[in-house]
Amino acid sequence: MLELTPMEFFARGLPEALLFIFGVYAFSKSFINIKKYIISSVLYALVAYIVRFLPIHYGVHSIINVFVLIIITVNINKIDLISSIQSAITVIILQFICEGINAFIIQYIFKVDINYVFNDPVLKTLYGIPSIIVFACVAITYYIRLLRRKELKCI
Repeated sequence: MLELTPMEFFARGLPEALLFIFGVYAFSKSFINIKKYIISSVLYALVAYIVRFLPIHYGVHSIINVFVLIIITVNINKIDLISSIQSAITVIILQFICEGINAFIIQYIFKVDINYVFNDPVLKTLYGIPSIIVFACVAITYYIRLLRRKELKCI
């Protein structure tokens, strides 16, 4: 079980959900519908939060969350299935890469015990902020590039 505190939900879970849905919009080259974006982001954050409480092995929750992300973006955001699958996988891989780089920097450059950081909800949230920022920069930069090139499509 990978429990999250309410503080982690609001400080990490909700911003990450907003970025994941934004990333799916960006990587599927779709214009953002603000109302659907907010609804799907909050719904995804809540479902991801609940999935963390399931008595399953580490990593299985990520696979379940990918399916949830795809289902939400297809049904609420009306992004076609193939684009949604490709974008969701891209978003998850990109986030894993950002978190991996962040963990490497914390452990090997700052010489901080990563186990200690992950056992403290406040430290885990604070030390996780750089990976969210890097992920946001990549997704936003890509979306702006698509917007300038007029490559975004209406859903």
